[in-house]
Amino acid sequence: MLTSFHSRAQAEFHPAPSIEPPEATKLAVSSSLPTDAGCIGAFVGADEGVKDPHFDRAFLKAAGFEGKAGQTLVIPRTDGPPFVVVGVGARAQLDAGKLRDAAAAFARASGKQTHLALKLPDTGTVPADVAAQALTEGVLLARYRYRPYKRKSEQEPPLETLTLVAGSGNTAEVELGMARGGIHARATAFARDLSNAPATLLTAARMAEVAESLAKQCGLEVEVFDGEALARLGCGGLLGVNAGSAEPPRMIKLTYTPKGQPVGRVSLVGKGIMFDSGGLGLKPNDLVHATMKGDMGGAGAILAAMTALKSLGCKTQVTAYLMCTDNMPSGTAMKLGDVLTVRGGKTVEVINTDAEGRLVMSDGLVLATEQTPRPDAIVDIATLTGACQRALGVLSAGVIGNDQTLVEQVKGSGERTGDTVWQLPLDRRLRQELESEVADMKNVGGDNAGAITAALFLEEFVDGLPWAHIDMAGTARAERDNAWRSKGATGYGTRLLIDFLMGFVPTRESRH
Repeated sequence: MLTSFHSRAQAEFHPAPSIEPPEATKLAVSSSLPTDAGCIGAFVGADEGVKDPHFDRAFLKAAGFEGKAGQTLVIPRTDGPPFVVVGVGARAQLDAGKLRDAAAAFARASGKQTHLALKLPDTGTVPADVAAQALTEGVLLARYRYRPYKRKSEQEPPLETLTLVAGSGNTAEVELGMARGGIHARATAFARDLSNAPATLLTAARMAEVAESLAKQCGLEVEVFDGEALARLGCGGLLGVNAGSAEPPRMIKLTYTPKGQPVGRVSLVGKGIMFDSGGLGLKPNDLVHATMKGDMGGAGAILAAMTALKSLGCKTQVTAYLMCTDNMPSGTAMKLGDVLTVRGGKTVEVINTDAEGRLVMSDGLVLATEQTPRPDAIVDIATLTGACQRALGVLSAGVIGNDQTLVEQVKGSGERTGDTVWQLPLDRRLRQELESEVADMKNVGGDNAGAITAALFLEEFVDGLPWAHIDMAGTARAERDNAWRSKGATGYGTRLLIDFLMGFVPTRESRH
């Protein structure tokens, strides 16, 4: 009876409302203020005069507005919609990130208005298309809310239109950037949906169904591997973690092939732990445990990023492996001291059942190295270690790799998208901490440098190919609204991966 109830609930539940909204936000570019706008945004710097006919510097100063970055002031009008003035700080320091944050501040100050207009400011050295993309992302991501279980009476109304008011000379560039920003924001919202969804409803099998349902329209090939197929492949890492779960595992293989000759080949590997209880090494019963439905954020970011590649005309060939399962305690769960055999034959002694992400990803990394032709680079992304969160906080992920040129590409994408990363060292002197007396290696090192030893574990499976590892444990979730990061899952990594794949340059000749 209970199983039937859960099955029916899963079938009726759409885990990703953002990917197929009933009415998506209409994006438009105009040379004049739209008459139907419920609120109009304007940016003002802290160190400049104000030329807007609706207000001047003296008026703003009297109202206590100084133009500091993120500062907002709502100006009611009797002859039209209110203005929301947003501070951008020193104009000379304006960049895409500050524009994105300012647009988010405007969106939040606009309350429940459903028709927004934003005057495109003088962006200085920021190209018009880049500025338009950042502004669009800032508004759409700030207005995101996950509300499938809220009664309609309690839900905020969706944003119906967003208009960028630009000068007539650069309309084409603004339209291009706005469209690109819309695609990036929609993909990020999709990733947020997946990480916000209840784990009982978004299982590994349901995740695979979502991927299959989107494949055709997004130009993707999808292969789904169940438990029996994974056993034939020898994916002992994924199967070992799944052993304690009532839900079957899935490996979702996604392939994007561009038109014409690809500029390069990238393999992505994502941690897809649909719920992480810690296994027999049970996590404490606190708020951290309650957020573990988002432990599949790496796999979610990859799936979401892949859905955007066709629309953006990506020239990189991409293959992705999403390693999906629960990590649950039961009589069949893997035990401390168990030895797992990973794809390729390497054996791993399980010292900590809560260090499961690296186990499922090891199978995916080996499969990535076995592709023909071999990839020019492998990038993995995972909510992997609390150690990385403690080191870097909640605004930057860690990145570690064996190829500095590849790492620099990841870092550049992080800067451009606001999904920032900070490089940690791949200190191979710590590799000895993974030595095991009974197997090829252990799944954890000592008490210190946990993010680095986790990366050293993963490096064992990339066969020397250029590789970068993104540890997004701290950035996957926001405890409060913060600029364009809405409370809950952030969708971190989605736009970083899109940007990275769009601009990927092979770092060296891959080994075929």
